[in-house]
This record gives sequence, structure tokens and C-alpha cells, in this order.
Amino acid sequence: MLLNRRNLLIAGTAASASVLLYGCSSGSEEADTETVGQADVSTDPSSETGSVALYDGSEIEPVNDQPINNPDGWVDRALGGVDADVTVIEYVSPTCPHCAAFHASAYPQIKEAYIDTGAIRFIARPFRRNVLDLAVFMVAAAGGNAYYDILAAYMASQNEWMSAENPREAIFAVAQQFGFTQERFEEILTDQELFDGLEATREQALNEFGLTGTPTFYINGDKYEGTYDFEGLSAAIEERA
Repeated sequence: MLLNRRNLLIAGTAASASVLLYGCSSGSEEADTETVGQADVSTDPSSETGSVALYDGSEIEPVNDQPINNPDGWVDRALGGVDADVTVIEYVSPTCPHCAAFHASAYPQIKEAYIDTGAIRFIARPFRRNVLDLAVFMVAAAGGNAYYDILAAYMASQNEWMSAENPREAIFAVAQQFGFTQERFEEILTDQELFDGLEATREQALNEFGLTGTPTFYINGDKYEGTYDFEGLSAAIEERA
């Protein structure tokens, strides 16, 4: 039998998003209880920019055999340098205001200084806190190498779709911008294998990697404990470069 939160996702509950949001901690499971309510893409994992090979946002092979680089139920998508010595993993939740703030402020600077230059390998890995996160991640995963563009669109419009009277329809409206039809959207939300994979990724993060909230960063396998601004992350990256 499918999980309750799964049934609610398919049914399209119009519950207020504020009911789902308990802050950006990992303990938001309450939001998934009874009270709450493919586009064609390239499969080439990298491209050449000058003399630096860059990932294009599609699925990649694990960097090494470290558990942190082998998420349960999920295949990482990457940006940045294919041959980079530094790997930055962000566990991200689309409904987390702190994640949205990071992607609006520090991330553009990180991207310009380290991702676009190939200095780091950057991985945004899903961590669902509630049913809305599930819907967003399912759409992004189905977008192939548009994964990062889709996540960026949801991050930039977080306030709009989260505060909508019908968040599910608002999530679909964003998906339409990337060519998703209503039929495709419904198909994605009934993908049990994808759903189960996202749940496995979440459980591994909680039980093996000590994740307590979002955003959480791991740099070359080490959990980053500093501030989520450009200065803090930049210093940590430079230490490992």
C-alpha cells in the first residue's frame, strides 16, 4: 500500500503550505501525516568550456566509494569540473526558506567563482521535508539535465507556489515552463520507484550522515559547520583545493 503522504500528493490536497512548514529541520515528518494535505534531454554528462571539462547537470557516476558519494535510491546530478579535486554536496529542500536564501545570495557567487570555472564539483541532493518537496523533486528528476534549472525556478518562486491556495497546481504551473504537460506531471507524481528512492535518500542522510536540517553541506565528505554565506563556504573550499 502506498504511504499516506503519497496518496495526498496524488490527490492534490489544497492544504495550506504553512501547515507543511515546520522550519528547516529534518524533523518535519509531521507534515506528511493524515492532517496534511519527460522532457527530451541530452544524456551527455559533461561539456568542454575552453580546456576545462564541465558537467551539464545530468546524472554522474559516483566520485568514489565513500558512502557520502553513493546516495541510497538516488543518482547524483552535478555541475562544475569533471576533474575537480573538491566536491561540494548540498542537501536541499525546496520549501526551506534558508535554502532559498542561500540560492538567491551566496550560490550565484559560488557558481561564478568555483562551479563555472571547474574548480569544484557541485551536487545539489534532495532532502524532502514534506509533500511539496516530493512534488518538486519528482519534477526536477524527470527533467534530465534541466535538473538544476528546474530547481532554480522553484527556489526563485518559492513564496508564490508555497503560499498558493492550491500549491500542487502552482507547482505544475512552474513545471509547464519546462515543457511538462498535465499528463506528464500526473505520471511523474505516480512514479513509485522515484518516490521510494527519494525516501531512501532522506533516511540515509538522517541515519548515516548526521543531517539535522537544510541546507547542509559536505565538502570532500566532511560536514561543513560554518556559515552559509560566500565567505564561509569559499574559505572551506580554498582549504581543500
